[in-house]
Order: sequence, then structure tokens, then C-alpha cells
Amino acid sequence: MNVIMKFGGTSVADAEAMTRVIDIVRQQLARHPNHKPPVVVVSAMSKVTDRLVETGRLAGDRQAGQAAQVVGDLLARHVAVAASLVHGEALDALTALLTQDFTELAGQVREWAAHGDVSPRSTDALLAMGELASSRMVAAAFAAQQIPCVWVDSRRVLVTDSDHTSAVPDIDATCARTRSLVGAERDAGRIPVMGGFIGATADGVTTTLGRGGSDYSAAIFGACLDVDEIQIWTDVDGMLTADPRVVAGPRLVPQLSFAEASELAYFGAKVLHPSTILPAVAKNIPVRILNSRRPEVKGTMITAEGRGAAGELTALACKRGVTVIDITSTRMLMAHGFLRRLFEVFERFKISVDVVTTSEVSVSVTVDNTRRLDDVISNLRKFAEVNVERDMAIVCLVGENLRADATLFGRAVTSLEKVPLRLVSQAASRRNITFVLRDADVPDAMNSLHDRFFTASVAS
Repeated sequence: MNVIMKFGGTSVADAEAMTRVIDIVRQQLARHPNHKPPVVVVSAMSKVTDRLVETGRLAGDRQAGQAAQVVGDLLARHVAVAASLVHGEALDALTALLTQDFTELAGQVREWAAHGDVSPRSTDALLAMGELASSRMVAAAFAAQQIPCVWVDSRRVLVTDSDHTSAVPDIDATCARTRSLVGAERDAGRIPVMGGFIGATADGVTTTLGRGGSDYSAAIFGACLDVDEIQIWTDVDGMLTADPRVVAGPRLVPQLSFAEASELAYFGAKVLHPSTILPAVAKNIPVRILNSRRPEVKGTMITAEGRGAAGELTALACKRGVTVIDITSTRMLMAHGFLRRLFEVFERFKISVDVVTTSEVSVSVTVDNTRRLDDVISNLRKFAEVNVERDMAIVCLVGENLRADATLFGRAVTSLEKVPLRLVSQAASRRNITFVLRDADVPDAMNSLHDRFFTASVAS
């Protein structure tokens, strides 16, 4: 089978985890000896990106010594893991590469701290280090196990625009390079090992796709290579009926549709990045979510047709840390152009809106990016009254069967009769029901809904 295998941060968290990755890939090779070797895409080691974000914050606060210390600690962690994976001259070479990369980064961090400014371009250079380091280590570990492989710098393959920290891929240019650079290595029988999440402009300036973008980059590479399956290896058995941090004992969803997966990912299902599905949909490539700690579990398969009409709902998702903005104006009544003017404000400051409800003279929206919220509110108040509620959340029920069973909406609302609901919405596709409520009420809401639609159905 022609596959791309993406391993998340927890799947490459330490030497033991990376050894499991080697075993999983070795089994893939053994099962399909006559196929091209897989492409392996890895995230940064668990928590490394968080530490790099911390480094940028410290540098921005002119705390050069503390920022450089974090970089030094990261180098020590990577070198210690490397020493458990490779030995002899191979270890010396890998240690030298890691030391050079992190030492150069420490020098850059001190320069940024001297000016007290870490630009988006600098942030991309900083955050890219996690994926670069982990992919080098995994490639070295494969080589140490006599598995033919080659490290491929993703910045030579994934071409993006220059919108730093949230770059948009140039699919045509990326596919051309993927087929040329990555395809050639596979044709030679070598496993390309690449870092996810990172790319570069056409001029070679490092960019990133945003947090969680490793899934997305792996899916892009898979689509470019017309693989048979895109595998996302994580630390859970697959897509679950609810977030296990909120609901105890959620069930595995064995199969769902691209559309359902997109809704769940967008509204908070952490196991999958929201953009992952897009390249797969374009080429109709199945996406499978698997557990690197339990590779024997079949996981969740995401396909165009999904799982059919069986079952009432597919899963629940929740997005926390949401802000509700109410915009009210009597000028909205019977006036064309009001909504255009309103949403132009959000577009100007590059803030996406999740949920929208309207009445005769008011519009309520939710956002989860508050970085430019003060600017948005200031501009909205030029033509309307604005009220802001923070510490809110979105709970979303997803399922293809929502379109066929009109009673599901009523049963969902009834299940939350003791929970104050701020906004209620059902999309035109009738594939999801969305509730906006206080963040503090999320556990009660999620557990009530899960008991009603999943636990009860198992009991019956």
C-alpha cells in the first residue's frame, strides 16, 4: 500500500516513542514489500514547540539569558534522546548537527532580545527548530536500524506565501517539488523522513502553517504523491465520541465522512487538524487515525461516504476559550449593506468567525482569536453598540444522520434543559448542531449529551 505516515509530538516524545515509530514503519514495509516505501512526517517532540514559544516570549521581553537557557535545555534534551537511538560515529554526526542548529538559534535569540522584538518571520525560524530536530533524529534512528531512509528538509519541498506563522501553501509548486524531490527518494527505495508544519517561500525564507499544521503538510504531500492512504498516528485510538478530558469513557468512532471529520476538527477535536481533510477530499484519499502506542487497534477511517446512516450521531466536540460579540444597531433594520460592513471589520483584522446568529436589529458572533479584538470592537462601535462576553465555549453535535432525523435537534436541546444556552445554530447542511454556552458549563453539557446519545444507545 502506498501511504504517508505522520507521527505527532507524543509519538516522538522520547527514545522509547521513536523506537515504536521505527517498529511501526518496519511492519508497514514487511506487509507491503513490493510497494514504494512510505513517506514519514514527524512533529516536534512533545512540548518542544511550547518551549520554543516560551523562548520567543522571553526574547520579546528582553530576557536574553533566560531565553538562551531554554534553547540550551532543549539541546540537552535532544542530545540525550539521540544518545539512546544511535551510537558511535552516527551519534557524533547527529550531535554535531543538533548542536550547530541550536547554537545558531541561541545566537539569534540573543539578537532578538537585544531589540526586544520577535517578528512573525523570526517566530517561524524559531518554531521550525522543533520539527527540524525531531526529523533529523528519526532519520538517524532509521539508519541505525539499517532501514534505508533519507532526511528531507521540508523547507525545500513545501512552498508557501509569506504570511508568517500562518502561511498558505502553493499547492502546484509544492506538488512539483514533492514529486521531484520526495518521489525520487522513494523510487530509489529510501524512506523520506520530513518535518511537518514547516515550509518556505519561493525565495527560501522559512515559514510555518500554524500550530497543529503537521497533519496538514502531511496530507498535502500525500495528495501530491497520490497515495492510497494518509495515516495520522497519535496517542489515542482514533476519533472518539467526545473529548476524554471532558467525558469519561468515550467510544471509538470506527468510520466517518470527510464532512463530519471537518466539522469535528474545526470545532475542537484535537486529534485532527481542521485543514487536514482538504487535500484528502480533493484527491478522495482515505485518512486513517491510529494510536502509535497501540498499533494493533484499527483506528478511525475517514472517507468520502463515511459510515452510512447507522447510529444517531457521530460524535461531540467542544471549543473552549471562545468570545461572544453582540452587535446591535437600529440602522440594521431594513438596511442593506449592514452585514457586509460588519464582516469587513473582521476580515480587515484577519479574525475568523465561528458561529453567527441574527435578529432584526442585532448580530451575535463567536471568535476564538482575540489578538486584535480591541481593534475589532473599536471599529464596530463606529456604527453599532457592541457587547463582549468572554469565557464562553462552543459545543457541537455532528452526524450525517441529522439530515434524516428531524427529532435529533429537539432531543439535543431537551438534554441541555438545565444548562443556560447563549446561542443555538444549525448549519444549512444539517450536519451539525451548535450550542454556545459558558465555558464553566461545558462538562455538564458534554456529559449530558453523551449520556443521551451514546451511553444510552449502548445500554439499549
